[in-house]
Amino acid sequence: MFFMFDTLEGYIKPGTVEAELVKQIDFTRLPVHVAIIMDGNGRWARQRNLPRTEGHKAGSESVKEAVEAAARLGIKYLTLYAFSRENWKRPEDEVNTLWGLLRKYLAEESRVLLENDLRLKVIGERNGIPYLVRRELARVERQTRNNRRMTVVLALNYGGRQEIIKAIKKMVRRKSRLEEIDENSFARYLDTAGIPDPDLLIRTSGEMRLSNFLLWQSAYTELWVTPVLWPDFRKKDLLQAVVDYQKRERRFGGVEPVQKKGRT
Repeated sequence: MFFMFDTLEGYIKPGTVEAELVKQIDFTRLPVHVAIIMDGNGRWARQRNLPRTEGHKAGSESVKEAVEAAARLGIKYLTLYAFSRENWKRPEDEVNTLWGLLRKYLAEESRVLLENDLRLKVIGERNGIPYLVRRELARVERQTRNNRRMTVVLALNYGGRQEIIKAIKKMVRRKSRLEEIDENSFARYLDTAGIPDPDLLIRTSGEMRLSNFLLWQSAYTELWVTPVLWPDFRKKDLLQAVVDYQKRERRFGGVEPVQKKGRT
């Protein structure tokens, strides 16, 4: 078993719960792609008699923690469900706060992404995203396009069903021949083309549903649900999810477990 203390040293304090969890991780079998449904901001705020917008502000700190922890562990792809197509149904001030927080995050964290060799990629319908936010996203994507340590995928104005329909329309427009269509060719028309399917999908707040997130890509994804609300999610929770993931046998519909190497 190989421990990546060269990247975790100083980040994981000896004698802590986090240190004990790290000891249980086999760094040769890390999930290549981790996806997170970041849920519970509103409930977190309600429990504290605060406006829902305060829950989103607190949740933005969890985003920073999750990105750093995943990068230090050696995860290659981290996808965050940041804004769904359904989120437009929320009050206008809440929606505006969400987009404002994202714009602030991009302005403050783009240097962190660059300095740590992290790449940003956006999936979802860009046309519906406010112009100033869309411009910031394009800027950071352009600046980080050659980074290789980890890809941070933001699902924005995203819906899994809509993504599948959009992929079908692309195939029709390009007049794909029926005999050429299979799972691999179809996946090339999805927003996630070129990105491996998630090995592990984490959902916070204890809800047991996918919420229209990566429906095609999650066919054989291992699910890990925690009652922890997103603003309270910390590196300990990510480490626990990885430990639990490595205890499972992934068969992908077969009889024998399939061993997938985590580092590429």
